[in-house]
Amino acid sequence: MQIFLARTQGFCAGVARAIDIVEQALAKYGTPLYVYHEIVHNTAVVDGLKARGVIFVDDLSVVPYKARLIFSAHGISPDIVSQAAAKQLKTIDATCPLVTKVHEQAVRFSDEGLDVVLIGHKGHEEVVGTAGHVLPSRLHIVQNAADIERLTIPAHQMVAFITQTTLSIDETRELILKLRARFPRLTGPLKDNICYATQNRQDAVKELATLCEFIIICGSPKSSNSNRLREKGEQLNVKSIIVDNAAELDLALLQGKNTVGISSGASVPRHLVDDIVQKIQQAFPHSTITTFDNPEKNVIFPRPTI
Repeated sequence: MQIFLARTQGFCAGVARAIDIVEQALAKYGTPLYVYHEIVHNTAVVDGLKARGVIFVDDLSVVPYKARLIFSAHGISPDIVSQAAAKQLKTIDATCPLVTKVHEQAVRFSDEGLDVVLIGHKGHEEVVGTAGHVLPSRLHIVQNAADIERLTIPAHQMVAFITQTTLSIDETRELILKLRARFPRLTGPLKDNICYATQNRQDAVKELATLCEFIIICGSPKSSNSNRLREKGEQLNVKSIIVDNAAELDLALLQGKNTVGISSGASVPRHLVDDIVQKIQQAFPHSTITTFDNPEKNVIFPRPTI
């Protein structure tokens, strides 16, 4: 068996920053420590922090008055900030800087009086947070071509678009083209909002698809970018699956295969990928492993003062 590891492995800079913020807060303040939503979408990371006393909540009403609260990497709306202030919570913002950039764009377009089309998965925490930065009467969330067809904005009107950062770049490109055809005066960010980590991982799966008969994506079910990676492999006609950890991998799927590629989502700890590799090696003792240079190895986001 030939095992090809994707160029991008381990945490992206935004995830690493968010987890480091929680670690620093634990070391300095101890527990109880509350986090609004899962800090990142990875089961192992969240379960590990829960075991150490971190409490994840989806409703600030359950957080005690004046408690310490961390906002997750996915970002939050101004309404949540106001709710936290009303309870005098001691807050720390772990929002990914790339998501913060999208929030700033949302505010700018909304303040200019434009209708804002937010391309993203309805209900996803990042989309909910970003939506809160747009005047409700000006907000339109779309996740597919049918949603664009249903928009009732006049075609001659100037319209702005922003995107969820963890989408597939190919998927958003098609939707932006449809928006541009529908609204000739469409405006948007000067640069693509798809985060560098999402793009790198998409490119890495494309590379694996040229080398492998089968692709394994290590990632959790809630992880948008992990699910997009599996979809990308399938779109390139390579059978692709997503597993949270090595225990979920059914080795029977590899029977008769000579080449397998392994990639992972941006919030996946490297050791989970190593566990998958080890499981395959145990089943196929003469396996070889091919690795590539990681384009993200020197990318680090600054940490706030805790």
